Amino acid sequence: MKLLKLILILAFLFGNLTFCKQSSENQAKITGQTMDHALATEAIPGADRPEIYLPKLANKRVALAVNQTSVLTQSDNLHLVDFLLQEGITVQKVFVPEHGFRGDADAGEKVENQVDPKTGIPLVSLYGDSKKPSESALADVDIVIFDIQDVGVRFYTFISTLHYLMEACAEQGKALMIMDRPNPNGDYVDGPVLQPGYESFVGMHPIPVVHGLTVGELARMINGEGWLKNQVKANIDIIPIDQWQHADHYTLPIKPSPNLPNDVAIRLYPSLCFFEGTNISLGRGTLFPFQVYGYPDPKFGDFTFTPVSIEGMSKNPPQQDKLCYGKDLRNEPLTHRFTLSHLLEAHRIADNGPDFFNNFFDKLAGTDQLRKAILDGEDEASIRESWEEDLEAYGLKRAKYLIYE
Repeated sequence: MKLLKLILILAFLFGNLTFCKQSSENQAKITGQTMDHALATEAIPGADRPEIYLPKLANKRVALAVNQTSVLTQSDNLHLVDFLLQEGITVQKVFVPEHGFRGDADAGEKVENQVDPKTGIPLVSLYGDSKKPSESALADVDIVIFDIQDVGVRFYTFISTLHYLMEACAEQGKALMIMDRPNPNGDYVDGPVLQPGYESFVGMHPIPVVHGLTVGELARMINGEGWLKNQVKANIDIIPIDQWQHADHYTLPIKPSPNLPNDVAIRLYPSLCFFEGTNISLGRGTLFPFQVYGYPDPKFGDFTFTPVSIEGMSKNPPQQDKLCYGKDLRNEPLTHRFTLSHLLEAHRIADNGPDFFNNFFDKLAGTDQLRKAILDGEDEASIRESWEEDLEAYGLKRAKYLIYE
């Protein structure tokens, strides 16, 4: 009888522990709170599913659009190029986006054509003079693979590279395979929707600042909405993520670009990148970019930092070698979402009206209305009201192209 009682007690305790664990995980999914790392590592990116894509690449001449993030996380971060070569796949060339093949070029720095010293494979730049593969660049290729980690923000240029690849492949009858990866800002949608006439390489599509799509889902939208030149359609094959939903937290195994070193920077990026359209420093030239902001004037805050030239991160950062005063946001929670509060506060403190902005600001915003609203003294609530209707329309459009819950 005592043994039976002990078994029943143990069974009760185990059941309660299991229920509590499941309840906390389910609650986190419902509220969108940060998941623990055990749950985050369950996501399996498309590149980690070779059983799906290797048969499709047999006897094909392959080109890849990849960078330092294009790794198999289940295989000790083995680069996709190295993995395909090991598997006997014919790799003709690599198309290289902003920041270069190894991810060590500064933002905006021209990326040159060259040969990869490790593999001997030609590297063809898609950032600089030519952002779209030429007919000759694709002449010896049967299929192009796109596998680059995105962060879910309209002005992050890898999705512009995706657009031009889709267009070139559609025009030249080449297949495009997309290795999908989780979006670390994929749990919400926010910000102004890009308006006609404000298209640029930092914003090519009528989508909000935080678009809430993976690159695979965005590719489906680009095709479905006819956004490619002459409304051509790319022949895309998406290798989907396994065990991931939009509400799930995902810690990137490799930083996606030199100045997004961690989860906090990635979550703050949509809010702080607007400072690129001003003379305010957002921490480029420090070891914590996109986690602070400031200006060489004590009235901007108590936290101080000095931007310096850092090879591979920021060679000529704004306010270089000047002591900046401002705010330290490194303790922001990973539940942080897009806000205008930092931009509005800095504009109020600067008290220099139109001179606060440079000519890059409207490109980042995708409209001139945000700048005008700030100059008119509108608060965040009223500014947000101005884009609610566009966001609702976008949400209905987005729902048609989702792959993940």
